[in-house]
Amino acid sequence: MKSQKHMKVLVMASLLIAVGTVVPMIMPKVMIGPMSFTLASHVAVMVAIFISPAVALAVALGTTLGFFMAGFPFVVVMRALTHVIWAYLGAKYAQKNPQIFEKPLKTLQFNIVIALIHAIGEIIIVIPFYYGNGMDMQSFAYMIFGLVGLGTVIHSSIDFCITLPVWKALSQSRSINDISQVKTINLIKNA
Repeated sequence: MKSQKHMKVLVMASLLIAVGTVVPMIMPKVMIGPMSFTLASHVAVMVAIFISPAVALAVALGTTLGFFMAGFPFVVVMRALTHVIWAYLGAKYAQKNPQIFEKPLKTLQFNIVIALIHAIGEIIIVIPFYYGNGMDMQSFAYMIFGLVGLGTVIHSSIDFCITLPVWKALSQSRSINDISQVKTINLIKNA
C-alpha cells in the first residue's frame, strides 16, 4: 500500500514536471524589454504546493532542468531555479495550515506572500545579469524593481488564481486526494 502511494506521488510529480516544462513553450507570452511573462507558467509548481513539500521541490527542480534542456536562456533557467524557494516554503506552510484555503482573505494573503518571495528571488538572480550593462540607474531600477519585481508579483498572483480552480478539479480525483496535503479548497466550492 505504501509503495503504491509512493508510485502515485512519483507519477504526479513527473506529470507536473512535464506540464511545467511544456507550458512555457506553448502559452502566450507578454514581452516587455528583456523580460517575458508566460501565462500559466507557474501553475504546475503551484499545484505541487498542494500535494507536498517534496513534490514542490521535485517539480521546481524538474522544470528548471526541463528549461535548461529545452535551451531557454540561462537567466530564465536561473529564475526558474528560484522557484525551489517559494514552492518549498509555500508547501511547508500549506502542509501545516491546510485550512487557510477555506477563507478567501487567508488564501489571498498566502498568494501575496509567495508572490513576494518569488519576486525577491528573481530580483536577486537578475541583478548580476543587468547591473553595469551600460544602463543608467533609473533604467536599471525600473527593470529590476518594476519589470522583474512588480511584474513577478503580478504574474505569480495571476498564475495562483489559475491554479485554484485547477487544483479544485484535480483534488476531486481520489488518487490525487490520497497523496495531497490540501484535500479540498472550500474557498471556490461553488465556482
